[in-house]
Amino acid sequence: MRISGQTRPYAVLGHPIGHSLSPVMHNAAFEALGMDAIYLAFDVPPERLMDTLTALKSLGFGGVNLTIPLKETAFAGLTDVDDTARRFRAVNTVRFTPDGFQGFNTDGQGILRALRESFDLQLRGCDVFILGCGGAGRAVALMCAVEGASQIRLADRTPARALRVAEEIRLLAPQISVSTSTLTDAPQACHSAQLAIQATSVGLKPGDPSLLPSSAFHRGQWAYDLIYHVAETPWMAAAAQAGAKTANGLGMLLHQGAESFTIWTEREAPIDVMRRALENALYNKE
Repeated sequence: MRISGQTRPYAVLGHPIGHSLSPVMHNAAFEALGMDAIYLAFDVPPERLMDTLTALKSLGFGGVNLTIPLKETAFAGLTDVDDTARRFRAVNTVRFTPDGFQGFNTDGQGILRALRESFDLQLRGCDVFILGCGGAGRAVALMCAVEGASQIRLADRTPARALRVAEEIRLLAPQISVSTSTLTDAPQACHSAQLAIQATSVGLKPGDPSLLPSSAFHRGQWAYDLIYHVAETPWMAAAAQAGAKTANGLGMLLHQGAESFTIWTEREAPIDVMRRALENALYNKE
């Protein structure tokens, strides 16, 4: 990669940020398309976000991604946001314009495209179980509601969190059947669903167990884990043992990033190049 006086910078902001793989896939995309651009990562605490966005715009940045814990802060601070960001109350992509900032949320499109790619699955009419109702799980649950899932079953280690998301779904899509369960009841709820999604952080650390046993899954079921740092998570292993089809969260990371790339550059993202860059970084695949 050559840096010139005309190089256009982009970045991902988070707190912390050292774990981010966004620079890997975006810099690979810029190189593949011959673009004079670079993608960086900056650690920015929430209280400094809006000042940082102003500074980056003045320095000529083309746009930024936002990750934990900045998505909600950006939504509260921006006035021009797209419908998905407004629905999720979270912004993960900011485009700099002559008039200021535009906020977007590409997480929803990321999970939709990942499910289609991994399982050839449409959410309309699907019975979905979601374990974990924090930021990522909440966004996935709301996207399932928007896409017309027939039933959404929620579980969380903090029951009140699942209840809050269930109420949001009822307000957003009252025709959808919504239920909540504790971790004790979660295996039965999971087993009843067609699609099971793991949206907690359990599985990130070596030695983490699956929160659910293999008996919670069944043959022909789809099991998706938002964690992408390992090729097969404990959740995926438990599901596969029962005969379920599994996939990890690399697809969601890839497709939300590709959507951001297109928002900034108005060019089609080189998906295959970005995927190979991620796989090489994560799993040393050549």
